[in-house]
Formats: sequence, C-alpha cells, structure tokens
Amino acid sequence: MKYEPVIGLEIHVQLKTRSKMFCSSPNNPDVDEPNVNICEVCTGQPGSLPVANEEAIKKSILVGLALNCEIPEYSKFDRKNYFYPDLPKGYQISQYDQPLCVRGRVGTIRITRAHLEEDAGKLVHEGEATLVDLNRAGVPLLEIVTEPDFKSPREAREFLQNLRNIVRYIGVSDADMEKGHLRCDANVSVRKAGEKALPDYKVELKNLNSFKSVFDALNYEIKRQTEALEEGRKLANETRGWNGAKTVSQRVKEEAHDYRYFPEPDLPILHFRKADIEKLRAELPELPQEKQRRFVAEFGIGEKDAEVLISDKNLAGFFEEVVSELQEWFASEGRDGEARKFAKLAVNWLTGDFQALLKVADVAPGESKVTAENLAELIKMVDLGQVSTTAAKRVLAVMFEKGGDPSNIVRDEGLGQVSDNAAIETALDKVVAENEKAVADFKAGRERSFGFLVGKAMQELKGKGNPQVINELLRKKLR
Repeated sequence: MKYEPVIGLEIHVQLKTRSKMFCSSPNNPDVDEPNVNICEVCTGQPGSLPVANEEAIKKSILVGLALNCEIPEYSKFDRKNYFYPDLPKGYQISQYDQPLCVRGRVGTIRITRAHLEEDAGKLVHEGEATLVDLNRAGVPLLEIVTEPDFKSPREAREFLQNLRNIVRYIGVSDADMEKGHLRCDANVSVRKAGEKALPDYKVELKNLNSFKSVFDALNYEIKRQTEALEEGRKLANETRGWNGAKTVSQRVKEEAHDYRYFPEPDLPILHFRKADIEKLRAELPELPQEKQRRFVAEFGIGEKDAEVLISDKNLAGFFEEVVSELQEWFASEGRDGEARKFAKLAVNWLTGDFQALLKVADVAPGESKVTAENLAELIKMVDLGQVSTTAAKRVLAVMFEKGGDPSNIVRDEGLGQVSDNAAIETALDKVVAENEKAVADFKAGRERSFGFLVGKAMQELKGKGNPQVINELLRKKLR
C-alpha cells in the first residue's frame, strides 16, 4: 500500500456512581422525566460550590491500574472554557496538565492519560424548539486518551471491545454504547507507508456510538484522505461527524489554548500515597485477558472458545460454576482424568444453544431460569446416554422458559433415551431383515450404507435410541 493510517482514540466512560461528579444529585441520566436529577451545583447557580466525588476518583484509578498506568502523587482539576449550550456554568470541570493516570499500555497500544471530568446535558429538538435536559449534566466521565498506535480500523474496534470488557469486569461502568455509557472519538490521519513522522494534520471523528460506526467511519475517512493526498490536495485539522454513510465537516479542530484552561479554584489538589494506590490495586479482580489465559491453561479449551467466554463477565462466571458442578460429579465417578472433556462439553453448550437462547431473550446468564447446577445435570445425562443431544436441546429450551430439573423434564416430556441392549437388539434385527440390500452394500465396502441402517434403527426406536450403543451393536451384528 502507498499510504497507511495513523489512528488514536479518545474514549469517554460514564462511571457508575450513586451521585454526580461534583454534587449529590443522583447519577441516573437515563431517567425518562427531564430535569429531575438536578441541583444548584450541576445547574450552575451563582454561589454554589463543587465537591469532588471520592467514589468516582477511586474507580478512575482502578481503570488506570487495569490499563497499567502510572498514578502520579498529585492531581488537580481545571476549568475548560468552551461554549456548551447544555452545561449551564459555561465551562466544564476537567483535568489538563495533572491527570489522575498517565503512561499506560495495553498490549502494543500506549495510553497517554486518563482523566476525570463532568458530562454535559442533552439537547432535545422538538420542531423549531430546542429544549435542554440537565439530568446528565455533571455525570462523572473518565476520558481515556491513547497514543496514535492503531494501524487499522479493526485494531481500533478490537481495543474498544477489550476496554468495554475491562471496565465491566472492574464494575465501574455498564459501558453500553447504545445508551452513551461508552463514547468514542477517533483521531485519524494518513501518511506514506514506511514514514515515521506523524502527519502535519489530524482529523477528529465525532458521533461514533457503536463498534460498527467506529470501524466504518475510520475506513471511510482513510479512503477519503488517501484520495485527497493522491490528488495533491492539502488536508486540514478539522472535526468531522459521522452520519452513518460518510464523514461530514463540522468545524476547524480546536487546540488546547482555545479552551483557556486554568486551575479550578474551588477544588483542592488531590494527593495520593503509595499505600492508598496499592490498596486499590489489591481490589482489582481477575481481568479478561488474565481469565482467558487461565481458562486455556486450566481447562484445556481453545483460545477462541476462551475468548467467547470472557467476552461476557457473567458468561465466564457461569461457565466456572457449571465446570465446578461437573468436576464434583466426575470425581465421584472416579473420572478425574477426564477434566478437559467436561470443560469442553460445558463450552459447547454455553457458547452454542445456551448463548443463543440468552441473546433471543436479551438476558444475562445469571438472570435466566437455567441454574449452573441444572445445566451441569443435563450435560451429565447426555454423557451417560440417558438423553440424546437432540432431545437435550429441547430440554434446555424448556428449562430456559420454565426452569426446573432436567431429569423431571425428560420424564414429563417422554424424552428419555433407550440404552437397553435387548430393546436395541430387537430393533436392529428388524432393520437388518427389512434392508437386505443396504446390508449387502455395507459388506461390499460401502460405508454410507451403515449410516442409512443407523438412521432406520433410530426411526424404529422413535428417535430415542442411544446412538453409541446402536453403532456398537450394529457393527457387531453386521460382522
């Protein structure tokens, strides 16, 4: 390729706290009724004073530690002067030269900084009128800024997905992009392939409210900029919006001096002792990538399977509960050596039919009526040949809808599997007698005929025959 992209991200994470960043108003921006979660501070009334939210500061530091950032000893808040029609003060309390977290890294991506600030409100357009809802004004936001280390839109999308997973694992945010809990701006420029210096311009892309929009907008913008450079046109620093089909110029991009930052006079400087930081570090849970490596090493499952499991914190936890139930059973049966087998069985069910049911119902694993104990019981019944895989899928659907013990559902629905040798022998005798040509074809070396005979046997047993027993007895009979 003649040109290559240079991409950096600015990501806003809405923190999950009881109150807003600088006041005691409830942090619930998704409430339907406008302007109910407000007070004199977040509406910018004269004489009102902000007070920093300690929980938001702690959660921001936890994210910084998860991103391998350094936590400076001192940090402060600043006023960012800019016209926000939905932020009544006329300025935003943010952080400029002394952020909470600096110099982090996730894989090959360097984290420049992560700083705390307050969110603006929301404009609602109704006909020719524009209304202001301030429920979101003052909500705590953690802005994470990366270095321009992404080499493709795919890398940027994957990083965002990984970051969403991290903040969910820590429990600091729901990080739902559709609800605005996780928002992303992308800075992108293009340079000749092999060049080391950064281009002399940068385009910021706004309104990227999904992983797809990040991917699509970056691809469009890279193509647009490449074509401009090939035609000899000069590109400018600007902010562009994404409308779902193309990027559209909005304004000339601001520089830091345009915001006229100065220290927030109403908030004290923050001082962090090393002991405080280490105490917070000890609170960090097992993070997604760590869990993925452990699943592969401990349970012997594949990288891709582990990646699917850890992509949802609830699903990963449910998997471990199911495996724990199966471990106890295998141990009681003297089958400890088959640990990797039961882990794989659990993965197959959880990432297949069970996950499909969760998506249709739009619920988390722990919110469904299927308990880890009952799913493990169903997996055991399949392994013991008490129910076929096909029938087990029907049992799972019933469990998902109504709950209940799988053995009771199998009994009530008449889905038990025939494993009795005598009953299967009787069915096979009839199949062999009625299908002489297929028997002759198999003996002549046509293996496909064997499958035909197995199908006939299953038909004879009304789909309830144990396939393994049928296969063994049929081969023995045909020999």
